[in-house]
Amino acid sequence: MLASRNSVVSATIRAGFITVPLVLGCGTATRLQAQQAPPQTEEQRQAREILNKGIEDFKNGQYDAAISEFQRAKELNPQLLNARLYLATAYADQFIPGSPSEANQELGRKAIEEFRNALDIDPQNVSAIDGIGSILFQMAGTPYDSEKLEESKSFHQKHMQIRPADPEPYYWVAVIDWTLSFRANNAMRARHNEHAASGQQVWDQDPLPPDVREQYIREYGSIIDEGIESLKHAIELRPDYDDAMAYLNLLYRRKADTVYYQDERDELLKMADELIDKVKEIKEKRAESSRPSGC
Repeated sequence: MLASRNSVVSATIRAGFITVPLVLGCGTATRLQAQQAPPQTEEQRQAREILNKGIEDFKNGQYDAAISEFQRAKELNPQLLNARLYLATAYADQFIPGSPSEANQELGRKAIEEFRNALDIDPQNVSAIDGIGSILFQMAGTPYDSEKLEESKSFHQKHMQIRPADPEPYYWVAVIDWTLSFRANNAMRARHNEHAASGQQVWDQDPLPPDVREQYIREYGSIIDEGIESLKHAIELRPDYDDAMAYLNLLYRRKADTVYYQDERDELLKMADELIDKVKEIKEKRAESSRPSGC
């Protein structure tokens, strides 16, 4: 069982940072379309026609043509919200997480700018809020930027305020909390090991030394607790939310590095292992239910 548990944990982590898909893309094209009033002027009518053509190009992966059409639609009707949302998404869809090239970073910046422009029209537009949160998260990976992660979290918290019954923003807040605490934990262990005498180094599964633990609690204890509570709430809202359970497992492991007694640590690690078993159970049931009958 330990080997399978470890494989689930390691599959969640990619070089100390989470690899996740953007929340926006071709597959979400229909979700982006907001309710808007029918065109009243000739320019508004033209803008809507150009927008529709851009949407078709976007769905077909013809991004350069789509971007040009979305920009033209936006110029003809600056209040055409869908033109701004699709323009932002066309940039976001081309962004490659983990690529530090200037051209790639520029795509991220343009996507954020256009999503912000959409929020100028509709400050509570969840697609734009999620889009900014997602792009900031992806841009924070390479090079690692904790400030971008914190800014990303602030947008998921805005989503929580607007739609408190949605489980996804609670999940994303916790993913960011885990990322911050995981990176810091690794960095603190590495600094300790640089100066530790032979036989006094600490490895991934070891408890933190007392002085390192105290620093970790001061700087990340509340972040870990926030992530745990966010995931518990996400699971309350969606009881089979296996991704949230996987991260709750990871945050329990970070929480284990903040407690003083071995029995507390053992209990947290046991809770983490039980969650991995639960995730496997949910995935197996889901796979069984998706099989054609008679197979």
